[in-house]
Amino acid sequence: MFNSTSGRIMLAAGAALAVLAAAGFWAFDRYFIYLPGLVQDIRNPIGPNRAVEWQRGPADAPEGERAPNIILIVADDLGWNDITLHGGVAGGSVPTPNIDRIAREGVQLTNTYAASGTCAPSRAALMTGRYPTRIGFEFTPTPPGMTQIIGHIERGQTDRRPFLTREVEGEIPEFADMGLPADEVTIAEMLSGAGYHTVHIGKWHLGNTNGSDALSQGFDESLELAGLLYAPAGSPDMVEARQDFDPIDQVYWAIGRAAVTHNNSARFAPDGYLTDYFTREAVEAIEANRNRPFFLYLAHWAPHSPLQATREDYDALAHIEDHPLRVYAAMIRALDRGIGEVLDALEDNAIADNTIIVFTSDNGGAHYIGLPDINAPYRGWKATFFGGGIRVPTFVSWPGVIEPGSEMAGLAQHIDFAPTLAAIGGAAIPSDRIIDGVDLTPFLTGEMDGEPHETLFWRSGHYEAVIHQGWKLQRTERPNRVWLFDLSSDPEERNDLSAAEPERVAGLIALLDAHGATQSAPLWPSAVEMPVSIDQPLGRPESEDDEYVYWPN
Repeated sequence: MFNSTSGRIMLAAGAALAVLAAAGFWAFDRYFIYLPGLVQDIRNPIGPNRAVEWQRGPADAPEGERAPNIILIVADDLGWNDITLHGGVAGGSVPTPNIDRIAREGVQLTNTYAASGTCAPSRAALMTGRYPTRIGFEFTPTPPGMTQIIGHIERGQTDRRPFLTREVEGEIPEFADMGLPADEVTIAEMLSGAGYHTVHIGKWHLGNTNGSDALSQGFDESLELAGLLYAPAGSPDMVEARQDFDPIDQVYWAIGRAAVTHNNSARFAPDGYLTDYFTREAVEAIEANRNRPFFLYLAHWAPHSPLQATREDYDALAHIEDHPLRVYAAMIRALDRGIGEVLDALEDNAIADNTIIVFTSDNGGAHYIGLPDINAPYRGWKATFFGGGIRVPTFVSWPGVIEPGSEMAGLAQHIDFAPTLAAIGGAAIPSDRIIDGVDLTPFLTGEMDGEPHETLFWRSGHYEAVIHQGWKLQRTERPNRVWLFDLSSDPEERNDLSAAEPERVAGLIALLDAHGATQSAPLWPSAVEMPVSIDQPLGRPESEDDEYVYWPN
C-alpha cells in the first residue's frame, strides 16, 4: 500500500485516468478539465451529511450588563445594485427587505470599499485590519488544477482577449497551504481574548494548514465551505445556468462539489441548498450562544457563481424572462431570506437589542457571470479597482447606539472593521505591528464627522489604485495606462482627467510608490492574469475601443 502523500496522489491520479480511459481516449481532451475533481474525490471523498453540534453556552442569561454580541455577515461577489436599497436586480423587482432592514435600522456606509477586487485578500484585511499587501496576501488562492484547466480551455481561442497563464510550477504552494500566516492576529483572536465565544460559518479561503485554518486563527468552532457548488450538479430540485463562454464557470462545474467541513473534519454533504444550510446553522449557533457574548462570522458563498438556485426560488420569479438573470435573482432571494432568519433568531432569543451587525461584501459583482447592471451605477467589476469592483454595500446596526436610518459618508475600507469590532468588544488590538485600519465607532454613532482616512491604497501585482483627498488614480501595465478621476464630481469614474492633470498624476503615483515600498513581497506569485472589460460583462462581443485591465492573480 502507498503510505506517502505522493503515493496517494499517484494512486488517485491513476484511478482518475482509468475513469477517463474508460470513456475513450479520443475524449481525453474533452474530459481533461474533470481530472482534478476526480482526483480530489478520491483523496478527500465527500461523506453523507452529519449533524453539527454547536457548543452551548450557559443555560441561563447572566445578570447585569454584558458585552454586545457581534455578527459579521459577508456576502460573496454581491453587486452594489443587487439590493433594492440601491436599485435591485431585474429593475428592483426582486426585493431584499432583510438586507435593507440592516441599513434602515442602522447606518449606511456610503463611501466604504473592499480591501481588494477579489475575495481572499479582502477577507485577510477584514480579519486582521491590515492591508492584504502588508501581510503578503496579495493574490487569491485558486482551487487545485484551476490555472492548468483555464490554460487548457484557452488554447486556440481567438474571439476574445486571452487569459495569460505563467509557468510557476514549484513556486505555487498547495491550495491548502496558501493561507494567512500563523503570526497574524485576527479579530477572532482579539475577541476571544476578551471573553467572546467565536464561530465561523461559510467561506474561509485563508488557508487550512500551518496555522492558517479558522480554528488556529481564533475561532472556537468552524463550519467551512469545502466545495464550489450549492448542491450536487443536476439535482432535480435545483435550477442551473451554465455559462459556456466563461472559462471560470467551466472549471467550477467540472471540479466543483457541494461539501463542507466541521472543525477540520473530513468533507461531508450540506443538508440541502448551501445558502439555506448555512442560514439554518447560523440560527442554531445563535440559539446555542444566546446566554454569552459571541462573535459570529457568517461568510455566505452567495451569490458567487456558479449560478445555481432552488427551484422554489426560481419559480417565484417567473416574471424574469432571462434564464441566467432569473437564477441569479433566485440566489439573491435566498440570501436575503437567510439574513431575515438570522435577524428573527436574534429577536426570538431576546438578544437583538444587544447585538451589533455588520453587513458587507468581499468585493463587487463579477463580469464573468455575463449579467449587466449588477454594479450600477458604477463602472467595473470584481477584479478591477473601479467602483464596481471595490465599492460594496456596507451597513452596521447597533440598537440604542447607532441612529436608525443614518449615514456615514467618510472614506473607509475593510481594514477598519477588525479595529472597530475589537474596540466595541473591549478587546486589545495588537501593538507590535502596524494596523492600517481605524476604529470607526465615533463615525458610526455620529460623534465625529469627517474622513476616517485621507488616503487608501489597493494593489494586485502591476495593477494599483489610490484614493487621496477625493481624487482616485489607477495604473496598470496591461494595458500600460493611467486613469485619474475626481470622485467629488465624478463618483462613477467616467471622465478620465489624467491628460489634463499631469502634476496631480505625478503626486498620486509618488504616493503609490511610497506606499508600495512599505508593503511585503507576495507570499506566492501570480499564476494567471484575467482580462476584464470595464464596461461590459463577459459574453458580449469585444471591441478594440473597450477599456479593460488584466487582473494578476
